[in-house]
Amino acid sequence: VDMRISKLVLGAGAAALAFPSAVLAQDGVDDTAADIIATDIIVTASGIAQPRAESGQAITVIDRARIEQLQSATVSDALRTLPSVAVAQRGPVGSQTSVFLRGGNSAQTLVLVDGVRINDVSSPNGAFDFGSLQAGNFGQIEVLRGANSVIWGSQAIGGVISLTSLAPTDDISIRASAEGGYANTVRTSANISGGTGALRGSFGGGWYQTRGISALSGGTERDGFRNLNLNGKLDFAVSDAVGFDLGGFFTRGRVEYDAPFGLGANALPVSRNRQFIGYVGARASAFDGRLTNRLSFSRTEIDRVGDDPVVFSFNNFDINGHVDRFSYVGNLSLNKYLTVVFGGEHEETKTSTSFEGAAADLASNDVTGGFVQIIARPVTGLTLTGGVRHDDYSDYGAKTTLAGNVAFTPNGGSTLLRASYAEGFRAPTLSEGQPPFGNPALRPETAENIDIGVEQKFLDGRAAIGVTWFRRTSDDLIAFSFATFQSENIDRAKSQGIEIELALRPSDRLDIRANVSRVDARNRSPGAAFDNRLALRPRDTATLTADWTTPWGPKLGTTFSLIGDSFDDAANRVALDGYALVALRASVPLAKGLEGFARVENLFDASYTTVARYSTYGRTAYAGVRWAL
Repeated sequence: VDMRISKLVLGAGAAALAFPSAVLAQDGVDDTAADIIATDIIVTASGIAQPRAESGQAITVIDRARIEQLQSATVSDALRTLPSVAVAQRGPVGSQTSVFLRGGNSAQTLVLVDGVRINDVSSPNGAFDFGSLQAGNFGQIEVLRGANSVIWGSQAIGGVISLTSLAPTDDISIRASAEGGYANTVRTSANISGGTGALRGSFGGGWYQTRGISALSGGTERDGFRNLNLNGKLDFAVSDAVGFDLGGFFTRGRVEYDAPFGLGANALPVSRNRQFIGYVGARASAFDGRLTNRLSFSRTEIDRVGDDPVVFSFNNFDINGHVDRFSYVGNLSLNKYLTVVFGGEHEETKTSTSFEGAAADLASNDVTGGFVQIIARPVTGLTLTGGVRHDDYSDYGAKTTLAGNVAFTPNGGSTLLRASYAEGFRAPTLSEGQPPFGNPALRPETAENIDIGVEQKFLDGRAAIGVTWFRRTSDDLIAFSFATFQSENIDRAKSQGIEIELALRPSDRLDIRANVSRVDARNRSPGAAFDNRLALRPRDTATLTADWTTPWGPKLGTTFSLIGDSFDDAANRVALDGYALVALRASVPLAKGLEGFARVENLFDASYTTVARYSTYGRTAYAGVRWAL
């Protein structure tokens, strides 16, 4: 019997445990710990909106209220508070920022904005750089930890991060904020939404500017950052059964950084980056809403232009890429016991890369794929999910992916048991797989992920605790070979660990959340680095946040983070010491809808490093106001 089929049956049929950061808001209790941990509705599990209690995968949702509570300036700031998430930032805000989920490579994290893939197809490994992504106008951040390529295709190995911009509303809604602080930092954002009749819309933008700090340690020259982002959505309902939607997201920035050679910490390279996504979709339902259909087209464009006074530093570049994607997703509810989700996609990718004024290297490929997933609810409280996907690449051949999971609550949500088995893959990028630098014989990277966990509510729903154990094995990982001087499928890795999460609401005024993670991510490739820990991935992390609304109106909060030791290199010779960070925050109502806020980050001015030789911030302070109507 095929081992993958055996594991699929095990993942979908075991009466096991899986805690995805909580789903247990089924009993209608407001302001409970379970409500704090997560929202009821998710989309990353099946590509459609569904109750979290129906999925056996590990998912955390950060909503707009939580983003404002934490005073997160960037998306990576918010992600740092989640279990099994490691962030490596190469210098000040705006610098290259990598996110590792459960020890996976940064290129194995799929990132979506409003359902559109935004990973950088022009970069060598296709990873997404979180450095310039502001949190200002996102209404929700959904993080799925673990593989889910059945729904999302390539790169969904370590996990999926889905960002949703503020949605259209029926009534007029206005949000605006402005803050300033250390290093002449200015951050602003605004959004307006509303509707009339069948038409609703939401439009906004944000600006971030800072003098920054030296990207490399020891420098006297500051590396600044400027960034503009715009977002927009329109929704037109022709009838209850037919509608259209379109939207876009645009970001343009200027990043100063340091090159680790030449002038080093006082180098002067600058990168000007622009990214645009746009989409248009049509939806239709039939059979009294039991069948829903959505057909969409999206385009993603990215341009990066680099300037450096040092010739042949390879910081002088002109790189661009774009992706055109056609997609269909159907959702058929045969009855209350059985739902079938199915879809098909066709994607065309093109890139152009030029360094130091040389002629541009052009590359392109396309992929056509489809999936089907069945969601069964044979008895009350039990949900079984299984799916299969097949993709056919023009240059890498075909890939089939399987997944299955189970979720069971025997007591209406007070206890939640979950288990999942999921496969993931990452197709070679154009740089990795096509001449002049790539290897056309490459195969996709593959991974198998197992989750087992449980969540329990107690104290009348004012407390919840959850535990998840996971293991992922990855094969055919792509790495540069000094034997052939090109990329080869030569690496293997294994990541396993445990996540413990706690939410406590002892009173309506006090909100406490904590998580502890152990992620043991190791190199399993034959050779000198066998069983070494993977670079830039701390094994142990812990986060505690506490927020108190005083009886007099002001709100006080703190975040305490513990990050364990890690290594900067595959040989495990460059050690990065662990560290502890404390942040304080406060807000006070000033008038109806108007609030002042302030925070101090790295309160005790700790010295720490997330990437060797790169600087981090000492104690910093920021203050601002926000208004909502």
